[in-house]
Order: sequence, then structure tokens, then C-alpha cells
Amino acid sequence: MELGILSDIHGNRVALAAVLADMPPVDGLVCAGDVVGYNPWHADCVDAMRGHTDGLPADVPWPTEEVPTVMGNHDRAVAAETPFAFNGMAQAGVEHATEQLSDEQIEWLAALPDERRVCDGRVKLVHGHPDDPDHYTFPEEFGPDLLGDEDVLVMGHTHHQHHEVYEDGIVMNPGSVGQPRDKDHRAAYAVLDLADLTVEEHRVAYDTSEVIDAVTDADLPRQIGFRLTQGR
Repeated sequence: MELGILSDIHGNRVALAAVLADMPPVDGLVCAGDVVGYNPWHADCVDAMRGHTDGLPADVPWPTEEVPTVMGNHDRAVAAETPFAFNGMAQAGVEHATEQLSDEQIEWLAALPDERRVCDGRVKLVHGHPDDPDHYTFPEEFGPDLLGDEDVLVMGHTHHQHHEVYEDGIVMNPGSVGQPRDKDHRAAYAVLDLADLTVEEHRVAYDTSEVIDAVTDADLPRQIGFRLTQGR
């Protein structure tokens, strides 16, 4: 059983398409939250995770069914108007997503859980931390104490790609598809092999200029686009 692990897509359809095209054959996909925010294709990214891909570019291997996903803080802010300490770029992305998404898409976001178990409970998905969905758990905080009875804990939120293998299991963050912040501008994802409990981290280049142009056309803060070239 191999799983493609996504997180922090943040409305970046171009990066998501590049990741899906680059990903080796897997048995399924999961997402550790923040489907929306920042970049301008919130609706397309929500529909991709819902498996509703009829209106998306036909040359991309989009998911054929709903992807198990947990709620990120940007997802929550859009769906439930929950306050969060957002900077100007993040707030602009939330407002843009709120305007763009349909009621049905917002209802899908609102129904996302903070925690999800897949693969017969062997894999647990959260966004920030097992005890606090909004806590930024950076790689230096990884440790076996984060694990419960699952074999693999998947977290997102920091946009830093990393994993650690312990005697009791794996703690991992696949990195951000749509807005990496670990000084590597390429879109990030991971592939988890549950048979031998190994993780392959992947990065894929994509056309950031297309995203920069779309950010500008959407009247979003230009830095949202330009930071994609810097991985920060």
C-alpha cells in the first residue's frame, strides 16, 4: 500500500497539477489540510480534493474520488469565519476564497475534521499537532512522543518537508504543494510505503510565473506570487 501525501495546497492549481503529474503510481491520496488560501484557484483545488474534476484541465491526472482531507486553519477561516492571527497576505487569500467558493464548496470545507485516520487506523492525519490543530510543529519538535497507536503521523501547517523514523513509527510532514517555506521553491509532496514503513520525499518544479500573473490579475498582494520563487 503506497499513499501519496499532500498538504498546504493553498489554492495553487498549477503546483497541484505539477505534483499530480510527477507522482509515481500510488494506491491513494491523502491531504493534511489547507486546501485554500493565498493563491487564486481555491475552487479548483477544493474540487480536486472532492474528486469533482470535470471542469479542470484535462491533461492532468486529477483524483477520481474524494481525497481524505483534514481541516487546516485557512480552511477553517473560510468555512467558519474563525479568527486566526493572519498577516495581510493570508487574510487577503481568505477573503478571496470566501468570495470565490460556492456554498457547496464551503460546506465541504466546513465538514472537514481536525483529525482523520486512514488505512485501518495505521495513518493519522492532522494539520498542526495532534493536540492542537493550529500549532506549528517544526521538524526540530518531531519526536516519538507525538505518536499514539498509529504507525504514521502526518502533519502539515509549517510548509517544511521532513520526516523521522522511530522505533514506534514515523512522524512526517510532506511539505507544501502550493507555498513551500523551507528555502526550496519547488512544490513538495511525499509517498508513504506502508508495507515497509518508508517515506520518499519529492520536489517538482512548476511555472511560478503563471501563478504570479494570476495573483496579479486577482488583485491579491503581489508578494504572494513572488515569494513562490524563493521558497519562503
